[in-house]
This record gives sequence, structure tokens and C-alpha cells, in this order.
Amino acid sequence: MEASLPSRRIRLRPRNRANTVLQVTLITLVLLTAYGLVTLDTRNIDVFAALGNMFNDFRIVFLEARLERLSWFELFRELITTVGMGLLTTVTGGIIAFFLSLFAAQNLTPRQVTDTVKALMAFIRAVPTVLWVLFFAVTTGLGSVAAILGMTFHSISYLVKAYAETFEELDSGILEALRASGANWWQTVFQAVVPSTASALLSWTFVRFEINFSVAIAMGATAGAGGIGFDMFMASAFYLDLRELGVFTYAVLIFAILLEWTATRLKETVGIKRPV
Repeated sequence: MEASLPSRRIRLRPRNRANTVLQVTLITLVLLTAYGLVTLDTRNIDVFAALGNMFNDFRIVFLEARLERLSWFELFRELITTVGMGLLTTVTGGIIAFFLSLFAAQNLTPRQVTDTVKALMAFIRAVPTVLWVLFFAVTTGLGSVAAILGMTFHSISYLVKAYAETFEELDSGILEALRASGANWWQTVFQAVVPSTASALLSWTFVRFEINFSVAIAMGATAGAGGIGFDMFMASAFYLDLRELGVFTYAVLIFAILLEWTATRLKETVGIKRPV
């Protein structure tokens, strides 16, 4: 005769203080959101009519997209300008962040140095990118220079954290073996750290490139940096041309998909070449 299983439900998440605080926080946010929607001052606007207009605008943007003032060549040029700003800030920030992250990894550098670098990067990362752009705009003026400097500054702090945590996950046995064989610090970095983490570093760099591309679109409008972001701002806020805005949206989506596909292929290639 088979033994009967207990009828109690299996708890996948045990009830503890952390889970209780998380559940209470989520419930509170849901209640506050519902209260905000109920008490929202609509200023006598018909909500259902507004929703109908919104869906109609979506239909125009995505189903009736066409260029009005720009040519396809000008659209491509503006897109390349935005891509160039994102690529420049990512490459520059990645190179600087790589060397700084070596001093931020606890398994490569003394604790006092890592704490100093991490504290400085945390301070830079805590300030939004747009504020860094405005800080640099005080001396350089609004434009592409301030946007690139601000984006690069924030990219460095972001990538230092990502790279350093990747280095810290490296098997300590590999580092100890190289040190025991007489390898110096730079030989340890380029013979063990870089080959073992190349795939992860590439993934983090492409993630930041995607972020910088999105930020470059926003900076094109807010900081006057140019590119497709400025054209999207003009089409939406000044010309009220939703059809041309739809073309810009499709251009951004297509490039984002191509970027994701390229990142996946490169990651697979680098992963295959990693030493065993």
C-alpha cells in the first residue's frame, strides 16, 4: 500500500523578513498607484475619448509612417550621427573603465585601493547622465561635445562596476597558479583575467552601447547634440508630424534589433575561442 503524501503546500519562498518586506512594499505600491489613478484630476477630459485618440496616434505612427521633410539619405545620416555618439562614448568609456576596473577588483588589487575606486565610481554613477551633460555644458556649451563628455563620464562608472565584478568572479585557483609560477601582475591580467572574461566583458560593453545609443537619442533633443533624436523632437513637438515620427521610430527599432543580433553573434564567437 502506497504511503500518502502530505497535503501541505510546498513553499518555494520561505517566509522570512526579506520576503515580508518585499511583499508589503509591492502591495503598498499597488495601492498607491490605484489611489493615484482614482483621485487623478482629469480636468474634465473624457478619458475614453483620450484613449481613443491615443490609439489613433499609435495607428498613424506605426501604420502610416512616411517621410515629409527629410530624405532617406538625411535620415541615414542622422541615424549614423546618433550611432557614432553612442559608439564613441562606449569605446572611450570601455578603454578607461578596463584599466580602472583592474584596480577595483578585490582579487587583483589591495582592499584600500578597491574601496577608493569603487566609492568614486559610485558617486559618479549616482548622478544621472543628463546632469553630467549639463555640468559639462557650463564650460563647453550645449551640443555634441557636452553630450559626449557626460555620456563618457557615466559610461566609465557603469563599466568599472560591471568589469570589476566580472573579474572578481574569476576562479582564484587560476590566479594563484600564475603567481606561484612567477608571473607578474600584468602577465596575470593578460594571460588569465582577460582571456577568461572576454565574453562577459563583450556582453557588458554591448549592453552599455545600447544604453548610450538610447541616451544619445535623448541628448539629441535635450542637449542639442543633433542626430535622429533632435529630428524626433522637432517632428513631435514643433511640426506635430506623427507619420515622420513613425519613420524615426522604425529606424531606431531596426538598429536596436541589428545591434542585439550582432552582440549575440560576437558573444558566441568569443565564447568559442575562450581557453579551456
